[in-house]
Amino acid sequence: MRRPAPLPASPEEPHPDEGVESAPSVRRRRGLPGFGGGGADDAAVAADVRMPDAVAPDADGIHSYAAGGVTGDASSITAVIEEADRDTVSAPMRSGEVWRAARARRKALRAEIRRFTQRSRRRRFIVWGSIGAVVALVLGSVIAAYSPMFAVEKITVAGAKTIEPAVVQQSLSDQIGAPLALVDADEVKSALGGFPIIESYALEVRPPRELLVRIVERTPIGAIRDADGYAVVDAAGVVLSSSPELPEGRPELEITGGIDSAAFRSAGLVMRSLPADLRGTVTTVRATSGDDVALRLADGKTVVWGSERDSVLKAAVLVRLIAASPDSKAFDVSSPTVPVVR
Repeated sequence: MRRPAPLPASPEEPHPDEGVESAPSVRRRRGLPGFGGGGADDAAVAADVRMPDAVAPDADGIHSYAAGGVTGDASSITAVIEEADRDTVSAPMRSGEVWRAARARRKALRAEIRRFTQRSRRRRFIVWGSIGAVVALVLGSVIAAYSPMFAVEKITVAGAKTIEPAVVQQSLSDQIGAPLALVDADEVKSALGGFPIIESYALEVRPPRELLVRIVERTPIGAIRDADGYAVVDAAGVVLSSSPELPEGRPELEITGGIDSAAFRSAGLVMRSLPADLRGTVTTVRATSGDDVALRLADGKTVVWGSERDSVLKAAVLVRLIAASPDSKAFDVSSPTVPVVR
């Protein structure tokens, strides 16, 4: 069945063409500057596509569009517009413009890379600069230390009391001329080992040409009788010197069991704990065991010491007792908290 025709518009209703502005035309051009072409064969082609001036159903009820010479349904008009857009987008660019665009893009990319890597490059520069400075300093120190400019020219001996410094210097004369960094510690030890009085020593390098030898002498505690006379020994039993008679100024050690006994070790610790001025007044040290050490002083006073325990406290108490009772002859400090004076 055919659809009835539309009724005519009433006189009061405006005609569809009245009061309606046509949409601006959309112009598509090909061969414009910047899109290639431009020759005689590439003349400007324009297509004016206007919005429909009238929309009305045809005899079959299908809406048709009249648009500036292009007539058809909505799908045909859309196809025309899309084809014009594709022609515009696919228009080729000049090779020079492509090259300039690529170069600008690479330049911008390099600038961004430099900006983002500036901190890491600065950090690497600081790290490698510090490493280079340390390496240069170490190499310079090694070269300077092993060069003849820093050879031993002077040997100084410090800490010698009973031994002549010149004798020690003479024993180390082989080190003269050797670089400070190449001083032979084994040869120094062998040379100083010939002096029993030296208990320990230390070497100090004083650039550019001085070698300092600090020695610590052994402290003699007295002379003990042996087969050849008397031997001056320290608290460790090291023989420092020998003589047929009792050396002047050395206390006589009357120790049961000799230098290898517990009595000798206890007596040695007692003598080491005494102040220097009090130790100089001791004339005799007696001990039969490690718990009955006794002393005799130059003025005839006797001191019962006992064992080596609390020797520092006992020495301090003894000094105060002698100062408080100068006429007393016997002092017992074996128990320093309850001393006895007679």
